[in-house]
Amino acid sequence: MTGYPTSAADRAQAAALHAAIGLPPRALRALCGSPIVRDGQTLDPEAQMLLRLMGAARRPTLQSLSPVDARVEYNDAMRLVAGRPLPLAQVRDVTVAGADGPLPARLFVPLECAAGAHSALLVYFHGGGWVVGDLDSYDATCRLLARSAGVRVLSVDYRLAPEHRYPAAADDAWAAFADVRADAARFGADPDRIAVGGDSAGGTLAAVCAQRAVATGEPAPAFQLLIYPATDSSSQATASFQLFGEGFALTADLMRWFHGHYFGADEATLALESAASPLLAADLAGLCPAHVVTAGFDPLRDEGEAYAARLRDAGVAVTARRHPGMIHSFVTTPGPGRAAREAIVEMGGVLRAGLAR
Repeated sequence: MTGYPTSAADRAQAAALHAAIGLPPRALRALCGSPIVRDGQTLDPEAQMLLRLMGAARRPTLQSLSPVDARVEYNDAMRLVAGRPLPLAQVRDVTVAGADGPLPARLFVPLECAAGAHSALLVYFHGGGWVVGDLDSYDATCRLLARSAGVRVLSVDYRLAPEHRYPAAADDAWAAFADVRADAARFGADPDRIAVGGDSAGGTLAAVCAQRAVATGEPAPAFQLLIYPATDSSSQATASFQLFGEGFALTADLMRWFHGHYFGADEATLALESAASPLLAADLAGLCPAHVVTAGFDPLRDEGEAYAARLRDAGVAVTARRHPGMIHSFVTTPGPGRAAREAIVEMGGVLRAGLAR
C-alpha cells in the first residue's frame, strides 16, 4: 500500500521518528523537557515528542497550500507515522456507491473473519477536514481497528472539497452506508451488524448517517464509533478551542481553512444545518448506540463531549471516553505511538462489544 514509506529516504526518516517516540518513558520525558499542563491535563510525552519533531522538520502548514498540494503534504506526513503494514487475512480495494457515482473503498478483513461470510462490519469515514485524507493515509488506522475489533472495516474514499462542497461528503457517506446495508453479502457482512464510524470530519459524517437513518425511517446502523468528531461547525466559542486552538496539531486557523473550502461563501448559513453540525439537530432520540472518543488537547474536545451528553439526555445508549493526554489526529499515529495503539485497541474492544450478536 502506498500509505507506507517506499523510498529509502522516507524509510530512514520514519525510522528515526519511530525510534524517538518509541523510547522508554523516562528517556522520552527527559528529551521532551518540562511537561505541558493545561486544563488539569498533562500532554502525553509521545504526543509532545511528535509535535516537537514535526515542528523541527519545518513542514508547511496545510492552510498555506492549495487543497491539491495540501493532500500531497498530508499523505507524506501520514507515511512517516504509519508504521509497518499490520498483517490481515485480506486487504483489497473495492468500490461502493456514492451519491453521484461509485467511490473507491478498501476492505480490511481480520483473520477471525476470514472464514465467515456474515461478519460484523464498520463503514469508516476518514478525517481530514473534508479536504484532505484518503484510503492510503488511513490504511494503518483501519488495519488496527479491524484487528482489535475482530470485524471487517470498509474505508470509504468520499468526495472532497472544494471540488465537491457540502453536502457532497455527507451525501456520499449516507449512500455508501445504504449500499453496504442493502448488499451486505458483497462485503461478507451481516446486514444487521453494520456500524458507521470515523475520526474528526469522518466522525461528523458517521454521526450524520445515524441521524439520517432515523429521519428517513431507513434501516439504521447497529452502532456508531465517533472519534473526536466535529459536531458544531457554526462556532469556535468552546473552552477547548480557546485552550488548544494553537500548538497542538489541529489549529483554529486550520479549521477555518477547512470550513472555507467545505462550505464556501455560504458557510454561516450552511454550518447551522444538522448535516454539517450534528450537535445542532433538534432531536437525537432513537439513534443507534454510540461510543464517543475525545482527546484532551484537542480544540474539538468540548463539542464532542457535548454531543455525547445530548445523546445521553435523549435516551441513546452512549459511552464517552476522553484520552486526556492526547492531541487531535492521534489515531493516525499507531506506528510510533504506544499510547495511540492502546487507544485504538480499546476502541476496537468497544466496537466488538457493540456489534456482538
